[in-house]
Parts: sequence; C-alpha cells; structure tokens
Amino acid sequence: MLCLTLYHLVRTSKSNTFMLNIKRILVTGGAGFLGSYLCEQLVEQGHDVICLDNFFTSQKSNVSHLLAQPNFELIRHDITQPIFLEVDEVYNLACPAAPGHYQYNPIKTFKTSVLGMTHVLGLAKRCRAKVLQASTSEIYGDPEVHPQPESYRGCVNPIGTRACYDEGKRAAETLCADYHRFNQVDVRMVRIFNTYGPRMHPFDGRVVSNFIRQALAHEEITIFGDGSQTRSFCFRDDLLEGMMRMMNNPLDFMGPVNLGNPDEFTIRELAELVIELTSSKSQLVQRPLPADDPTRRRPDITLAQEKLSWQPTVPLRAGLIKTIEWFQSINMADYRAPTPCY
Repeated sequence: MLCLTLYHLVRTSKSNTFMLNIKRILVTGGAGFLGSYLCEQLVEQGHDVICLDNFFTSQKSNVSHLLAQPNFELIRHDITQPIFLEVDEVYNLACPAAPGHYQYNPIKTFKTSVLGMTHVLGLAKRCRAKVLQASTSEIYGDPEVHPQPESYRGCVNPIGTRACYDEGKRAAETLCADYHRFNQVDVRMVRIFNTYGPRMHPFDGRVVSNFIRQALAHEEITIFGDGSQTRSFCFRDDLLEGMMRMMNNPLDFMGPVNLGNPDEFTIRELAELVIELTSSKSQLVQRPLPADDPTRRRPDITLAQEKLSWQPTVPLRAGLIKTIEWFQSINMADYRAPTPCY
C-alpha cells in the first residue's frame, strides 16, 4: 500500500489538477467483448489500465491497438491462479458468458467464477481496492417472477447444464457480500442482462451473433423451440455506462443492481429483424429447446434508475445496425470456434 501511495504522489506531482483523479485499474477479462471497450474508455480517461486475460474466449486483436499507449498494460494470466498487483479498482469480467463457451468446459467455468472471485477479493482486501463484479441475469434462472427485480431469488437448477455459470455467479455474489461484511471490502455488483454490439465473438453461441452470422451467409437461421421465448437486449455502450456509474457511485450501495434494456422481444422477432436489416435470404428453422433455457427474461431497472440515474438509450434496431456493420467488416477466419456452432 505504501508503494501505491508513493506512486500516486509521483504521478500527481506532475499536475495538481488532472492527475489527482488518476487510478490504477485492473480489468480481468479485459480482452473480451465488454472488457476491451471498458479498457479503451478507461485509457482515454487517463487511468493506468492493466488488462488481464487468458484468451480462452477473447481475442488479443481486441486490445492490440492499445498496446502503444503508455498507460495500458496487457498480462496473459488465468484468474483461477493468484495474481499480485497494486491497484485502486478492479472490474472483474473474467468468465465465459455465452452458453456455448461456458458449457465447453463447465468445471473450468465454475472455477473461474469462484476461485477467480476469491483471488480478486483477496487482492482487493490487501490493496484496499474497490471491486465491481460483473454478475448476470442468469442468477434468476428460468424466472417465475416477471420482470425480474433484484429481490427475486431465482429459479435455478443446481445440477443442470447451465449450472456451471448460473451457480458459479451466485457463489461469486456470496463471496462479494461476505468480503464486504467481514473484511469491509468496497464491493459493487451488477447483474448484466443480454448484451450485444460490435466485437462480439462470432462463434460464441449467443443468439444475436448466431443470427447475424447465419443471415450474412444466407444460411438457415436456427430458432430453439418455437421462438416465443423472450429476451431483452442491451447495447454495449449503454451497459458499460451503467457499469462505470456503479463503480463511481459515491453512495454506500453495493447492489446487486440490474443492468439491461427493459424492452422485451421474442426470439422470432429478433430473427425476423436481423433478416430484414441484412437483406438476407435465410429461412427460419426450429430445433428442440435446450435444457433449462429461460422462457422469459426482462430486467426491472427501477433500482438502477433510482441509484445510478441510468437507463439504456439505444433501441434494438439502431444497435443491431451497428453490430451488423461490424460483422460485415471482419474476417470470420480470424476467429476460432472453440465450441460447436449451432
């Protein structure tokens, strides 16, 4: 802690205005879809940013343009192993978040949530750092309450194929709450609902990336079930704004708080919109619904509006147009598919 204090004195001595707000920030999972954009924004704000990633589901190319920046550092590391750094804040985004990715190695997924969270919180306790945990709407499972408020405790199958992620994130929230209660670690928790945008992994198995990839190739678009199940889709920029507001919130409010778009769409509606926006010749085909797949998903964002003055602003059509343009700009061969593409 003394080293970190001296470090700040050296930095702030160069400028008594701007430099006073500079922080050393660790972003675990920082080369991923959301993590890489978070790193960009923090670097642009002048913070010293440490991006930590094991590149299991992420791409080094997501952050390669930041490597020349003097306030950016990239570390290849698996958060299931301890890491010793001196930081002021940690955004913990380290965990595969798409069903195809987190089901590929479910034991590893669970370890990433639980061991990774333990190591992050231990680091934060030692450094007296603030931690934001990227939790998930999967906490709620296949919900019996609609829309889902933070007070709802969920309906989750603890031994199902999605449990490695659902229960791993639930256990991570438990660790956050206990480190806060017993060790006074400053913890913030956000529950992220379906998020999409440029830089999604084309082969992550998420419904938005699947539909766009299939539509651009004029392939059959796969719908699981009859397509009547619903989701709420939040654009990347809106989600990151909510995360940073939660981290920087001066209130003694650790959450959890829902971050997502309350506009609800059926999966069939999403598929039809993607076909329209891509001018695709794709046809819809139905497949059996996967086990424990939620039938309804919509966030109650009342708490985020009250505590963070936050709500999403990007409508689905506008966000999909930006996402489709990005998919059209990339070379699919540059992305490996660690899991089958359904």
